[in-house]
Amino acid sequence: MATRLLLVKADGSVSVHSDDRAYKPLNWMSPPCWLTEEPGTWTVQNKAGEKLIISLEEILHDSKHELGAEPGLVKDGVEAHLQALLAEHITTLGDGYVLIRREYPTAIGPVDILCRDSDGDTVAVEIKRRGEMDGVEQLTRYLELLNRDTLLAPVHGVFAAQQIKPQARTLAEDRGIRCVTLDYEALRGMDSDEFRLF
Repeated sequence: MATRLLLVKADGSVSVHSDDRAYKPLNWMSPPCWLTEEPGTWTVQNKAGEKLIISLEEILHDSKHELGAEPGLVKDGVEAHLQALLAEHITTLGDGYVLIRREYPTAIGPVDILCRDSDGDTVAVEIKRRGEMDGVEQLTRYLELLNRDTLLAPVHGVFAAQQIKPQARTLAEDRGIRCVTLDYEALRGMDSDEFRLF
């Protein structure tokens, strides 16, 4: 027996938490499942017949809270914010860079930023909070597609993230993709010239 936090959510899930391991429960039952309460025992069962049996010796606190409609989670520093800031301060990538468009549409999804470098070459920029190998693979697919367009080619790649894992950097550089580490706070602190006349 030990002090535990038991969560029964509106979706039917039941989870048993200790005071460590962050969000990961010690045990759980995912929906669809049902909870049967008897004195000193909770039995959670799913349609496969699996059971989670919880023995209760003492209840320290019991409360119920309606969370209401899910409005979605808004995080500061998400990819959309990084994209907007980098587009606004495109010369962060280098002198002479000019923005063509954010969310440039392709047949396999939008490229985060399409711009031109100081030589006039097209550059596709993929932005991530944490740069991992799947992001490099995604940018590689965009580059292969964009380089078929004679109006855009040659198209170079920039993989931009707040943190780039060493394996992702190695893969990107092997494919001729430049890696740029973004400082979100520094980008946020730059003066905007969007509404400036002079």
